[in-house]
Amino acid sequence: MGVVERRPVAGLTLVSGPSRSGKSRWAEHLAAHSGRSVLYIATGVLAPDDQAWQHRLQLHQRRRPSTWTTWEVEGELESALARAPADHQLLIDSLGTWLAHHLDLDGEAWEQRQDALLQALLSCRAPLLIVTEETGWGVVPATAIGGRFRDRLGRLQQRLQPLAQASWLVIQGRALDLRALSQPVPGL
Repeated sequence: MGVVERRPVAGLTLVSGPSRSGKSRWAEHLAAHSGRSVLYIATGVLAPDDQAWQHRLQLHQRRRPSTWTTWEVEGELESALARAPADHQLLIDSLGTWLAHHLDLDGEAWEQRQDALLQALLSCRAPLLIVTEETGWGVVPATAIGGRFRDRLGRLQQRLQPLAQASWLVIQGRALDLRALSQPVPGL
């Protein structure tokens, strides 16, 4: 694991939760009330032939105000952060879909990519809202790649947490302020 400075990133807010918990809607609510122009950074694949995925993307798009700018960056989040305007509120949806683009990387290449993302977040001058999935809440993935996704996302979230100034867990359509309701786990 590379060395990344462990100082809070000004304006970094994490919003996590399981599938269909309302985490994207909560992040959108926070962005809409930020008092800034919003840049929505979508990290998912475009997948024009996947009708279910296209339907999900359309639901997200319809919820967003027409005044928001959207960048479809797929797996290239680091370069998007480098060119993002400092006067905008950035909403990144999501960390898990960004990670999915890089699941084929071996351990060393993954560590380098993860460190590059963390450095890009530290260098970004705009306030950041990052949506991230919670995985591994019960079922052990049946495939090796599913286990790799769960493990990498969990470790990345634990590296991001000390950098965040705010952290929310969204479950059952309710947003919980983790900073107010929790204690850090020792040894992280």
